[in-house]
Amino acid sequence: PIGGHDQGLMIRGVDRTAPVLLFLEGGPGGTAVGAMRYGGQALEESFVVATWDQRGTGRSADQREPEETLTLAQLVSDTVEVTEYLVDRFDTEGVYLVGSSWGSTLGVLAVQQRPDLYLAYVGVGQMVDQFETDTLMYQDTLAYAQRVGATDLVADLLAVGPPPYADALTSAKVLTANPEWQTYAVGEGHDSRSAYPVSLFVAEFSLTEQVRSAAGLVDTFDWVYPQLEDVDLRLQVPELEVPVHLVIGEHEAPGRADLARAWAAELRAPEVEVQTWDRSGHTPHLDEPARFAELMAGVAAPTGGGAARSRSGPGEGRRG
Repeated sequence: PIGGHDQGLMIRGVDRTAPVLLFLEGGPGGTAVGAMRYGGQALEESFVVATWDQRGTGRSADQREPEETLTLAQLVSDTVEVTEYLVDRFDTEGVYLVGSSWGSTLGVLAVQQRPDLYLAYVGVGQMVDQFETDTLMYQDTLAYAQRVGATDLVADLLAVGPPPYADALTSAKVLTANPEWQTYAVGEGHDSRSAYPVSLFVAEFSLTEQVRSAAGLVDTFDWVYPQLEDVDLRLQVPELEVPVHLVIGEHEAPGRADLARAWAAELRAPEVEVQTWDRSGHTPHLDEPARFAELMAGVAAPTGGGAARSRSGPGEGRRG
């Protein structure tokens, strides 16, 4: 029970005394149980990996009601409560928090609220301002379609218009239409089953849970997404009290990557590191899972960085 609702948590690893890693999936509405089951196994060699199905997603998809209580503030509170559970269960001083896409917004807000619970924060596909990102991605996709003469796509985009969008299906159609962000060679250990919709077909889900998970991708997005309109980490989170590591795919949409770099450049934290990976897009932890496992092992090393120190891209690196 988390926040008055029964919520799903998959916990895997080879050593229960290893550091604990809590993973927050994107969306809102996404589940990472299948993605981490297929794409996160290398992490289990060094961590106890906890993959949480947020309320309204995956195995927690049937816990969405009453919707008026499914707020951003409640989701942050749920994140903190899940973390407290893990700290208590594994008798540890704190956990390593990894947030992907929307999960990166949620993760940053949780760390800001309760820095005492977290040893470090790692953002992949880092979001900063959801609505500005969506606007920039719409503009970039429209410019691409006009440049290559994709008249049908131009017509579709002009008919839909710029964001915000009223539903997940329209958002997905517009924001995934640019092939420049979709085509690249992924890295070592990538498992194609870690992507939607194949990731829903995992043994941890019953048939009913698979159906609910698919519905949650739409229904929970439609409810939570509008609540993100006023979130801008550049304004609301100028400082964090834990080390921060961002991994940005070279093939990430500029509308996400540029804002993440701008936020990191001004962020005050004990340590801020930004890396760019050449075989990644929006999901570096799945595109280059072996490299991500190595990064995380370095983050958790007693030296405070280890392998992560040598993996910054050109012009990027660590600062205090």
